[in-house]
Amino acid sequence: MGIESLRGIAFMGGDWVIDLLLLASVSALAVIIERAVVYRRQKTALDALADGLVARLKNGDASGAAASLDRGSVFSRLAQDLLRESPDEAEDEDRLAGILAVEKRYLEKRLTILATLGNNAPFLGLLGTVLGIIKAFHDLAQSTDAQPQIIMEGLSQALVATATGIFVALPCVAAYNYFRKRSRDLLVDAERLGRRLIAVKRKSRPRAAEVRGG
Repeated sequence: MGIESLRGIAFMGGDWVIDLLLLASVSALAVIIERAVVYRRQKTALDALADGLVARLKNGDASGAAASLDRGSVFSRLAQDLLRESPDEAEDEDRLAGILAVEKRYLEKRLTILATLGNNAPFLGLLGTVLGIIKAFHDLAQSTDAQPQIIMEGLSQALVATATGIFVALPCVAAYNYFRKRSRDLLVDAERLGRRLIAVKRKSRPRAAEVRGG
């Protein structure tokens, strides 16, 4: 790209940057809504699942507990995987760690979009402002009637880009931090449920061994 091409882009001003930021804000809003729905469903699933599932396992109804689960939430997927037969507790612990790693990726899916926009939207807005200022001075230089209003109007329009970048970045950063905390909290709840299931399975193993031995 030559110097003339760069000049041509600069003299276009920063309006296209504002359009790009507005488009990015729509994408960010879609991610925020989608993640909010996902996290709300996880909390609802935990409230409906945990106590009843553990109670069934304590009563020896492992098959009924497994049949009551679907794979619609982090907690039901974790419970289904842990309810599979395993020879010892060590395998359950390894399985739990692997499940949590996979579910962490699921819970934090698309959060990089919010992080990227939160970090870079102000810089894009600043770029739009710089381009707008360049265009304002270029228009002033080309004008035969050099009035202060020309440069002031151009600067005012240019500063809109910076404001737009900040307005896009702030909710993205806030949503990213909030969802990261929700993700950590859900993973803690999932690990707690997993360890409860492992403890119940541990207590049932000697009983099962006695039945086989008898």
